[in-house]
Amino acid sequence: MRIYPVLGTALLLLMTAASPALADATLFLGSTTSPTHRTVKGFAGGVSLVIVGFEFEYASTAEDTTLAAPSLKTTSGNAFVQTFGLPVQLYATTGVGIFREHLGTTQETNFLLNTGGGVKIPILGPLRARIDYRIFNLRGNPQHSKVQRIYAGVNLAF
Repeated sequence: MRIYPVLGTALLLLMTAASPALADATLFLGSTTSPTHRTVKGFAGGVSLVIVGFEFEYASTAEDTTLAAPSLKTTSGNAFVQTFGLPVQLYATTGVGIFREHLGTTQETNFLLNTGGGVKIPILGPLRARIDYRIFNLRGNPQHSKVQRIYAGVNLAF
């Protein structure tokens, strides 16, 4: 019987001592550089616990048939580590996901691995600029197994 008040008190202390998770959302526009420079657009949303965090991301690059450059849609879940307490926030990230590559009548859907990093720069209040670079390793039989992407975006922290 005495265990319940002790457990209740311990749970209350843990809940009041825990720092809240921080979240953010990003809309971005950039360039996929493989095999040629093409526009990529997408969004990301994440949650972080001071140094470590997790993010979901979707991006889409259009097909260019004149240059034989396939469209590429990526969806990935990423883990990241980041700095804190600095004027800008640097981060490194890695993740796994699914891609779909399409060119003419050829299509490939399979898994991907990505690695990259970037910076979040404060603009005003919770609004930040975000610059990100990633290397995607596409599995299966894609037209291009290694794809690079760089983007800039607007990030809202909440």
